[in-house]
Amino acid sequence: MRKIQFFDTTLRDGEQTPGVNFNTKEKIQIAMQLEKWGIDVIEAGFPIASQGDFEAVKAIAENAKRMTVVGLARCQKKDIDRAYEALKDAVDPQIHTFLATSNVHMEYKLKMTREEVLASIKEHVGYARTLFEKVQFSPEDASRTDRDFLLEAVQTAIDAGATIINVPDTVGYSNPTEYGGIFKYLIEHIKSDQEITFSSHCHDDLGMATANALAAIENGANRVEGAINGIGERAGNTALEEVALALHIRKDFYNCESNIVLNETKRTSDLVSRLSGIPVPRNKAIIGDNAYAHESGIHQDGVLKNPETYEIITPTLVGVSQNSLPLGKLSGRHAFVTKIEELGYQLTDEEIKTAFKRFKDLADKKKQITDQDLIALLTDQSREESERCKLANVQVQYSSGGYQGAIVSIINEAGETKVASTIGSGSIQAIYNSIDELFQQKPELSEYEIQAITGGEDAQAEVRVTLHDPTTKQDFRGIGIDFDVLQASAKAYIQASNQMKEQE
Repeated sequence: MRKIQFFDTTLRDGEQTPGVNFNTKEKIQIAMQLEKWGIDVIEAGFPIASQGDFEAVKAIAENAKRMTVVGLARCQKKDIDRAYEALKDAVDPQIHTFLATSNVHMEYKLKMTREEVLASIKEHVGYARTLFEKVQFSPEDASRTDRDFLLEAVQTAIDAGATIINVPDTVGYSNPTEYGGIFKYLIEHIKSDQEITFSSHCHDDLGMATANALAAIENGANRVEGAINGIGERAGNTALEEVALALHIRKDFYNCESNIVLNETKRTSDLVSRLSGIPVPRNKAIIGDNAYAHESGIHQDGVLKNPETYEIITPTLVGVSQNSLPLGKLSGRHAFVTKIEELGYQLTDEEIKTAFKRFKDLADKKKQITDQDLIALLTDQSREESERCKLANVQVQYSSGGYQGAIVSIINEAGETKVASTIGSGSIQAIYNSIDELFQQKPELSEYEIQAITGGEDAQAEVRVTLHDPTTKQDFRGIGIDFDVLQASAKAYIQASNQMKEQE
């Protein structure tokens, strides 16, 4: 069977989702889980973009044991040099350089002629090849590029030393028949003495990203690029978990396999969802909460008689299973450490000490701690450790039929405690007015969502907020997790406020 490589760009293209901003520690955590999931290639970031991006790419390059680690670079020598510096210690480094080839991009964005574009590809791919054994080239907006010129650009890159060609449907314009045809055309017409890997990179603007990626595989692509949960610019990227399960379930049709460890899928999805602040829709294919729920009486009857009647994917296949080792308030440190190691976390002694205390505090309020509770607890702890200002206390004064009062105290990065007291039409509004006063800000609360992490009356609350900065026009997301809804709401708002302050 043909082996399909999985190229993850959650940390690069996925982070370009409005309001998503991973710190270096979170990027390493996601990268290590992606390696556990079986990702072959990870695009760790865009090293020239910022010092933070450079440090994250470098850290992932130093920590990855098996994955190829990629840095993105424009067709500019300074970008390529910066990528080399970030990736030089990687076990298997690769550079991904790109240049637009569609008429609209060349005329209005690049302001370059076709001849100038070809010359730049030749020069910069050739230069990248002197530093990297593996060079990938992408003709940006390939799906809207004149086909003859696309072939000329790709051939130029291959002649200059590229061995991996990515064909991006940059704006999600293409459809499966057309996109698959591009691969067929290029593979049939390129000339090379060495094997060339062709890769798909699709966006979901017309809802066809997964279908387009599979069409590329049908027509000879051996690598698929995308992001976990399909996050990314605008409508997002190809959801890699969808492609992985499609190849597995329909082996009879695609005759392909991959290195993806399917029972790590749900855990990987949950981690990215929590750290990105983007919830997975309940009806999302593969990993949504409703993916294995059956409400219709006919469906329920069929599933009870034989799950194969209405389930082509079993919950356990993607890692949706019951807790094998329930934890409670009587559980000791050893059981706690064993469980977090099973969940894929590697913590220092100090981090374990803090996490165990938080676990015990939660166990006093909940009868049983689930895997979801622990993942939420550890994610919340990781976020709080990196925040410049932390929530110290929330006090709400409630009066039915009138204004509500809230007193909020935070601890700033200098270790000082700041307190503010305001009123609002409701308890949440009063809390948020107090935080706005503490941060000296006036954002717009564009989204507020609350959901229970698990079922039952003792479930923890997970609150997600999105703040819109009217001045910069940017969005900032925050997540708060706590047994108490008001406390979780305050945590989420402070997390988003911290991000907004960092951008000033």
